[in-house]
Formats: sequence, structure tokens, C-alpha cells
Amino acid sequence: MSEETGIDIYRRRFLGSTAAAVAGMAVVPGVFLHEIGHARPADEGVTSAVRWGMLIDSNKCGDGCDDCVTACNRENGLTGFGRPQTDAQWIRKVRLKDKQTGYTQTLPMLCQHCEHPPCVDVCPTGASFKRADGIVLVDKHICIGCRYCMMACPYKARSFIHEDLHDQMPYAPRGKGTVESCTFCVQRVDSNRTPACVEACSAENHNAMMFGDLNDPDSDISRELEKQSSRQVRADLQLNTGVRYRGI
Repeated sequence: MSEETGIDIYRRRFLGSTAAAVAGMAVVPGVFLHEIGHARPADEGVTSAVRWGMLIDSNKCGDGCDDCVTACNRENGLTGFGRPQTDAQWIRKVRLKDKQTGYTQTLPMLCQHCEHPPCVDVCPTGASFKRADGIVLVDKHICIGCRYCMMACPYKARSFIHEDLHDQMPYAPRGKGTVESCTFCVQRVDSNRTPACVEACSAENHNAMMFGDLNDPDSDISRELEKQSSRQVRADLQLNTGVRYRGI
């Protein structure tokens, strides 16, 4: 048996003392938290045989187009409060500029669903976790809002909920005082559907985003990655991100 670290002991004690107390807690009146991944049938467990990933082609990502952002907000019930600095953003458009040539391009930035996620490493309660299939999530039942994960994420992909929330989606529970980020629309993935951002991009015939199983050599995304080179953002961190980019 491996030796427990101080943080492991803290997590175990915290979970043991609070899990029962928060299991039935309401996020807002009438809206209760649901276990993430509930859409998957009980007899079909998540396994590491699959690793979900996304390929984004910045050459096809139109400047000024935010269909992916709009689709994400609609699917997951993200409401803006007119405060861009604090409003939740599970996916956002960022602009890159080559300082030497002046060439600019835009691309979507979201949780990179790392194989070795820093957010999981620093979480003191185990609220930030990675599923066996590579999707990184936050368990709102045990998130204490410390925001260590936000500081640890090199992609600024996580948001803190400052406001009271209403009219939530039952499959995408949220809660004031907790941290959240892109889930790859896990409720869709678990019912064999495509994330909302990818679906919206394809519907407009931009086809800048592709989603699939990185472990399956015959999947469309694996074939596309084999065809042409792609890059990880901050590959130097050796996080082995589940989101890859082309054209940057």
C-alpha cells in the first residue's frame, strides 16, 4: 500500500464528514444537485478504453463567429450578468497575434481535459476529478469554492459562480460559491451525442471542431490527427491535453 500524503488524509476526512450532509442539499430552491454522468445507463460503466477528445482547426474558425459559445451557454444554462470579468464562461473565443508578422487569428478556448490535470492535483476535497474516459469534472456536492483549481489551470478555463442562479438545467447542476468549467457536455456524451459546441459549428458548416474517441484508431478524430499535425496549447507542461489545435 502506498504511503498517504497529508492532502490525501485531508480529503478522506473531509469526504467522510460531509458527504452525507450535502447529498440532498439544494443549489437553489427546487433545484437539487444530480450526480454527473447520470445520463449513462447504470449497466454501462465509464472505462479507460475510451478517451474523449476534441480537434479544433483555427483555420476554419471564423473571426467574429461565436456559435460555439452561444450553443454552450444555451445547452448548459449559462446566463450572463453583464459582468464579463466574472460571468461564467465554459468556452470563450481568444485572439492570437503574431508579434513579428501582425497576423491574427481566433480560436475557442475551453477546459483542455488534461490527462494529468493540475486542477485535480490541487483540489483539497476531491471535487475536481477526472473520469476514466478522460473528461475532467467538478463535483458540486463537495466543492468548497477555494478556487485553488482556478489558480492551477494554465488555460484560465474555470469560472467561479458569484450570483444566485435560477432556471437551471437539471443535467447541468450549478451552484453559487462553486467552481465550474466545460464538461464536454457530458450529458450528451453519455447518451451518444456530440457536444453542443461541435454540433453548432457543424450546423453552420464551419466544421472547425471535431469530437471523438482518441483511443480508437478508426474514429474520425484519430484519422484526422494522423493525417495532419496538430498542437497542444502549452505542450511544455506535459499535461497531454484532450483538446488539440491545428493551424496555431
